[in-house]
Amino acid sequence: MTVPLPQADLDWTALRNFAALRGQLRVSLTPICNVKCWFCHNEGDVPPPFTHLHRDAKPRARELSADDYVSVLRELIGAGLKRVYFTGGEPLASKLARPVLTQLPVRGPDVSYTLITNGLLVRTHQDWLVKTGLDKVKVSLHYFSDDSFRAIARTRSSVATVLDGIEAAREMIERVELNTLIQRENEHELRDILTFALDRRMPVQFIELVDTDFNADRKSSAVGAQGIIDHLRSLTSDEEVEVSGVGQGRRIFRIDGIEIDVIHRELGRHHVGQCGTCPVRAKCVEGFWALRMDHAGGIQPCLLRQDLRMDIRPLLADPETIPAAMAQHVAAFTEGTL
Repeated sequence: MTVPLPQADLDWTALRNFAALRGQLRVSLTPICNVKCWFCHNEGDVPPPFTHLHRDAKPRARELSADDYVSVLRELIGAGLKRVYFTGGEPLASKLARPVLTQLPVRGPDVSYTLITNGLLVRTHQDWLVKTGLDKVKVSLHYFSDDSFRAIARTRSSVATVLDGIEAAREMIERVELNTLIQRENEHELRDILTFALDRRMPVQFIELVDTDFNADRKSSAVGAQGIIDHLRSLTSDEEVEVSGVGQGRRIFRIDGIEIDVIHRELGRHHVGQCGTCPVRAKCVEGFWALRMDHAGGIQPCLLRQDLRMDIRPLLADPETIPAAMAQHVAAFTEGTL
């Protein structure tokens, strides 16, 4: 999508409202990953399992340098987007991970940086990760045995390496969290994952499947959240529902002060503007909750809509123009005029 020229009288309301509702900026450092989880959506790029099966299907070529990332982050954080999540692919598989994460441009009590990782490379990069300004590490733990790890991620690695990566993260950073996609392949291990998290006083988020064209052939693996919800209710009566803000509705449980989230599609999601006439809305369980920036220089407000992706490469020569262009793009999306 062509980047519109920012208007002098630009209304920043839409972007600031998104930030005020705790909207995320998800920054993909690479589409490459060292595992091939069947459900991967790769932040809108071609996921590794699909690339593995179809050699002619390639993810976007990298267009951004580490300095580009840092410049864009500086400008967008300055415009109000305070919650930054570094993703991939596996972000630690990128050569840009170290120069970007060790040069995080803005610090402050209202700015947070989170690394989302599968954990396999955390111990390897521990020497420099400890020097970053990361506030949180979120490890994807969708398995608790080598059998389920291989069934889900198509890897020969051992789940012990992931668990060690979690411990390595805990040695460096105070806040480490887990996220677990609920599926038939791990349904029997969800309680073990919960116990593992509670024993280490780590928050965990249980997530229902996001349908994409890439995982359509595995719909039979999708499992609803009611089973883990019932189990959590047997452990605590401290439960609340959050449906405000952006994104999916969630149930929040607290056990001995540890927060357990369940992303529950029955609670609905936050749809705005363009979502009203969206042709793929029936598949959407996320709503509008994140702006996704990829390594090819694109930013898009919806995982399922490539046609809404905005190419910011023409603006990189003058990064100060990016926030205004982004504000205009978000306004058009939320007003349904994009």
